[in-house]
Amino acid sequence: MFFKGQLLNLLLLTALVIIALALVVSPSPEGSFLGISTTAWFVASLTIPIVHQLFVWLVWRSELCFSAITRMLGRIGFTVYGVVFMLLLFLRPLAVLGLAVSDRGSIHLPVAATTLLPALLAIPAIYTLYSVARYFGFARAMGIDHFDPAYCNAPLVRDGIFRFTGNAMYTFGFFIFWVIALAFSSRAALVAAFFNHSAVWVHYFCTERPDMDLIYRGTRASS
Repeated sequence: MFFKGQLLNLLLLTALVIIALALVVSPSPEGSFLGISTTAWFVASLTIPIVHQLFVWLVWRSELCFSAITRMLGRIGFTVYGVVFMLLLFLRPLAVLGLAVSDRGSIHLPVAATTLLPALLAIPAIYTLYSVARYFGFARAMGIDHFDPAYCNAPLVRDGIFRFTGNAMYTFGFFIFWVIALAFSSRAALVAAFFNHSAVWVHYFCTERPDMDLIYRGTRASS
């Protein structure tokens, strides 16, 4: 179970990196933001989500299969994991923002695509954040069900944006990356938005869904 889906995970992430590099071709060598080049921002915008998702896989499977985190850290295990999780999560859009600013204006888009479309995409993204906070809970979003078996009996959330899809966080929440890229008319940031949004679905199919099948439909691995 520990490595279930991870060969496919590796292959798909590698393919996404290759596609992203091919789409960008060469970020503007003159661009920079905060003294950091466009190329460096682009590398960060791809590296951070990979590190984030590999970190989540390692923690989730270590806890699910061996209760390793709680054995090492006790009751603060989930808290320590959560702090690192949130840090990496916030760094993902920040890296894309830095990239978008440094690469701004690199692609010519209609005014509607840089004003109206970002505003429209921001609405479900913000509503998703509200719905997670109001109905789902950030602890559950971070995967507390891997740490606390009591969550195995938690009902499905069908309120807020979850009325439209059970996976609103990945479907709508990641629109924020597209909002940033479109607002700054950045080709490299659009590629990074594509990478982040695609990568999180790779995480879902290769890591999260197999875990959910075990936690909610099967028998949790003994500790």
